[in-house]
Amino acid sequence: MLLLAASTEAHSLLLESSPAAGATLSEGPPQISLRFNNRIEKKLSSIRVLDERGASRPATVLVSDGAADRLTATVSALAAGAWRVEWQVLSTDGHIVSGNFSFRVAPSATR
Repeated sequence: MLLLAASTEAHSLLLESSPAAGATLSEGPPQISLRFNNRIEKKLSSIRVLDERGASRPATVLVSDGAADRLTATVSALAAGAWRVEWQVLSTDGHIVSGNFSFRVAPSATR
């Protein structure tokens, strides 16, 4: 039982994201950034950004940037609406871990 608990703790867990899950932003973010509880294999990890209909928006993972526990991707301009981020990382323990979260971009105020 203890061995199982120890191996589960070694998997990468998402600690924070930018934008935060459930956030409402006044404009689309230029990057999606994820921080995990341990090192990840960036070259074998991915971030996808999907609109309300499930259409994917181009996202480029910055493999050489940042700390070994962070995964960052640049994204093209995101219009107002709901967006879903799907991520998959390879933990340094060899396990693939994935997850997702959503955020919104508010419509711009018209004058």
